Amino acid sequence: MKKNVLSLLCAVFLTLSACPFSATAQEEASAVSPAEGYLIGPGDLLVITVWKNAELSQQLPVRPDGRISLPLLGETEAAGMTVPQLTEDLKSRYAKYMTEPVLSVSVQQVNSMLVYVIGQVRSPGMFSLNSNIDVLQALAKAAGLTPFAEGDNIKIFRKHDGNTEIFPFNYDAVARGRKLEQNIVLKRGDVIVVP
Repeated sequence: MKKNVLSLLCAVFLTLSACPFSATAQEEASAVSPAEGYLIGPGDLLVITVWKNAELSQQLPVRPDGRISLPLLGETEAAGMTVPQLTEDLKSRYAKYMTEPVLSVSVQQVNSMLVYVIGQVRSPGMFSLNSNIDVLQALAKAAGLTPFAEGDNIKIFRKHDGNTEIFPFNYDAVARGRKLEQNIVLKRGDVIVVP
């Protein structure tokens, strides 16, 4: 029985990975596409290098409030900005203290791309994303559902601008190649609840 279920899951995974995204999934994926750029988040480790000025060059984490502290500039908002946006912001602010500042910003370590899987999964917890993953892949990271899980009643909670959106996910239907639009690409902070 377990071998048959494992074989079926492997076949479904291979089938799903070969399937193109639905329109809804494509819209979700484009929300975090590389063309728009990675949004810096709390916990990310930044390297800010100011040319010919070692005192202003820093390696520092983005604090939980989304800010960083820099010499001369003090508190600076970093979370929610792309690297080019933060670079331009810092250049314009350092221009008050030096002529034509040359600086670069890079994300040395991504620590803010986290999703949470809780409930009836074999290995619940917090998972770091290093690429765009969907709900099915996140459940696989959590080692799959337990035998007691209500696979047809899974919910994904997403906070956005102070509101919470809830997306339904029917594991059995998606595993059979139906309702693939429910297999959305996850975003930072999403919580998957498996009852």
